[in-house]
Amino acid sequence: MGGLHKGHAELIKVANQTSLGESKRVLVSVFINPLQFGPKEDFESYPRTLNNDCNLAQKNGADAIWAPSVNEIFPNGINSHFSIKVPKHLTTHLCGSCRPGHFDGVASVIVRLLSLVKPKLLILGEKDWQQLVIIRHLIDDLGLPIHIKGVPTIRDKHGLALSSRNSYLKANEKETALHLPRLLKESAKDVKNGLFLNKEKLSSKLEKYGLKVEYIETVDPYQLQPMKEGKQLCMLAVALKCGETRLIDHTFLMTHQPIVAIDGPAGAGKSTVTREFARRLGLLYLDTGAMYRAVTWIIQEKNIELNDDDAIQINLNNLDIKFEVSPNGPQTVWVNGQDVSNIIRSQSITKLVSKVACKPIVREYLTTMQRRMGEDGGIVAEGRDIGTAVFPHAELKIFLTASASERAKRRSIDLKQRGLPVPSLKDLESQITERDNLDSSRDIAPLKKAEDAIEIITDGMNIEAVITKMLNLFHSHIPEEVWPTTY
Repeated sequence: MGGLHKGHAELIKVANQTSLGESKRVLVSVFINPLQFGPKEDFESYPRTLNNDCNLAQKNGADAIWAPSVNEIFPNGINSHFSIKVPKHLTTHLCGSCRPGHFDGVASVIVRLLSLVKPKLLILGEKDWQQLVIIRHLIDDLGLPIHIKGVPTIRDKHGLALSSRNSYLKANEKETALHLPRLLKESAKDVKNGLFLNKEKLSSKLEKYGLKVEYIETVDPYQLQPMKEGKQLCMLAVALKCGETRLIDHTFLMTHQPIVAIDGPAGAGKSTVTREFARRLGLLYLDTGAMYRAVTWIIQEKNIELNDDDAIQINLNNLDIKFEVSPNGPQTVWVNGQDVSNIIRSQSITKLVSKVACKPIVREYLTTMQRRMGEDGGIVAEGRDIGTAVFPHAELKIFLTASASERAKRRSIDLKQRGLPVPSLKDLESQITERDNLDSSRDIAPLKKAEDAIEIITDGMNIEAVITKMLNLFHSHIPEEVWPTTY
């Protein structure tokens, strides 16, 4: 909305660093939207510094700056065009609770601007987190082909979050305002160290410094619903008045690094995309399916009967599974010092693995091993029951699936590339359907979509499209500020 500062400059720099092909152009829009100001808010006095905005945009690599008038965006007046109503659950808390209609105005003008510009990528700051979340939901609900990238909050050298409204602060108020980021930082550190967050105490401290608290809330970063700090990531958000200036800021409360649980049926391409997805986020890739295949291989290799629980238990007790990441190829799976990466993908293992996986002793042993590997977080785990049984408190759960016919085609290509025998597509599809039935009907940890998992149907999507979709979902739950994407 104008009054551009170093935070906006960072958005422009990120846009220039993002690869979209040779035709990429970076456009900065400046529009002070009357729809998002309440009756007693600062529409008339809001900073209007277009000349400075143009200089900052050009200096930081923008190809153009677009500053339309209200009449250009709303030719027949602001009340003569369709408006967007943001779902109530996204506006019940935080700024939505004390600025009625504000986010409806934001959403209405965003749709208008995007329909005129038709961008491929929209870069937004994470400082206005509620606004960013609402725009993500809006674009997703409308099915707009626009990728959103969030940029971490930019702060001055003292820690104050940059905002156009900071220009309202007097010299002594700027000093007072610094208590907000300082106390937020201390709260996040306390929670990380296992201490209880006392919001009333935090409010009292802020008020002691002359800051008038409007709200202090802890919410789910994706649905913006109240939650208590604990095992899962949550956002501590504060709005207050420093003098006459309204300030907002937030921090994210974490007790461990993020966990992503990716479930789905066999042959949905989980391993391929999950491996690359984990690499780009710098997270450990935990291929739980390979672990069950490894146990199946041991059972088959040693001719153990499936009903011989004693023999299976003995071999589990002596089982050593290791994953070795190769920078130029697939992950290597080692079992008791032997590379079994290819053999555990054979048809004989595939036919038997569901029966092995449903055995209580196998499931219990590997689930314990997987949870131990994920104690500190920082992993992407994929399998058939990761989000429901192994990591039910994962920060993000994805259910990755595809039709049986699509999975049969992919399986055929995979076997051919591995130099293994390739059955007919009809036979492969029958095997996949039978495997789905076995996995979804077993008594112990059956294949099913967790209630809070987000489904991605990958038919017709290439690998890069699926990874991009997953990265978008990741950062809609876990901000770049907390865990940036690495390339």
